[in-house]
Amino acid sequence: MPHEAYAFPRLTRADYPLMRGWLAQPHVRAWWGDPEDEIALIDEEIDANGTGGPTDMRLVALGGVPFAYVQDYPAQHWPLPHYAGFPPGTRAVDTFLGDPAFLGRGHAARYLRQRCTDLLAAGARAVVIDPSPDNERAVRAYRRAGFAPRGIAPCEDGDPVLVMEFDPASSSW
Repeated sequence: MPHEAYAFPRLTRADYPLMRGWLAQPHVRAWWGDPEDEIALIDEEIDANGTGGPTDMRLVALGGVPFAYVQDYPAQHWPLPHYAGFPPGTRAVDTFLGDPAFLGRGHAARYLRQRCTDLLAAGARAVVIDPSPDNERAVRAYRRAGFAPRGIAPCEDGDPVLVMEFDPASSSW
C-alpha cells in the first residue's frame, strides 16, 4: 500500500497559536521546553531566517491538515559536540508530532523518512538526529524512519543523547 505524501509548509508567525497548543501537549512538553521559551527561540530564528538564518522550520501536513513540526539546520552551525564527527554539509533534524490524534499511527516515521530523503536529494551529506535515550517512542519512530544509532554522547549541556544517522537504505517499511 503506498504511503501518504506529506507537505512541509514553512512555519510562519501566524502558526504560533497552533505551535503553542502542540508544545503544551504532555507528550511534547515532556521532551521540549516551556512553550513560551520555545516560541521565543523559534521567533528569533524566524527573524534570522529573513537574513539567511540556518534553521529551516516547517509544519508537517497531511491532506492540508498540519499535525507536526520539523526543523533542520547545519549540524556544525552551533557547538554541538555530539555532531563533531560528521562531515560538513550534515543536516541535524528536530521534530515533534503535535496533534495527539496522529500518535501511534506511524506518521512520524513516514514523514521523517520523506523529509530526510528530500534533504539528501538536495545535497545534504548526512542527516542526523539526537533524541534522549529515554525517549523510547521517538527512538522507535526514528529507527522505523531509517535512522541507525551511532552511540550515546553528551550534548552541549552535558546531558546524554542518542546520536542517530539516517540511512535511506534502512527502514522497517
